Formats: sequence, C-alpha cells, structure tokens
Amino acid sequence: MTVVDGNALAGALAEHLGADATSALLRCAGCGGDDVLARTRVHVTAMGAVARCHGCDTVLVTVVDTPVGRWVGLPGVRVHGTINA
Repeated sequence: MTVVDGNALAGALAEHLGADATSALLRCAGCGGDDVLARTRVHVTAMGAVARCHGCDTVLVTVVDTPVGRWVGLPGVRVHGTINA
C-alpha cells in the first residue's frame, strides 16, 4: 500500500468536485474538522484509493475504478465546498 496526499485524487475527482478538486473543502463526520482534499492521507492499493481525515483517520472519500466505470463514495464527508483563492 502506498500513502500519498489528496493531490493524488485530483484527476479522479475533477468530474465530481470540480476542476480543482484538491481545494474542495470537506467536513469530517468523525471529528467535525474542516480541511481541503489536498490535506487528506490517501491509501492507494490495486483495489482503489481511500482518503482519510488527517485529524482522526475517518474514511472521507473512496475511489474505485472498474471495467464499467468509476465508483466514488463520500462516506465520511458531511459538507463540501470550495476555498476561494
């Protein structure tokens, strides 16, 4: 398993969270913390990727590519938005 930051999911999530997905603001259902996708810890395996909260380790985002498409889940996200630069 490889552990990287949330920037690794930018391309996979652009369709769902916008062109700059790494700046998507996520509120963790576990600890209530707000942070951008780029600061999550992403665990990558052959089966897919799981982004976890850097504060409490709650699973925020899951991404799995299959022969019939991409499955994206946001099980630990309660609110999302964007940061205006």
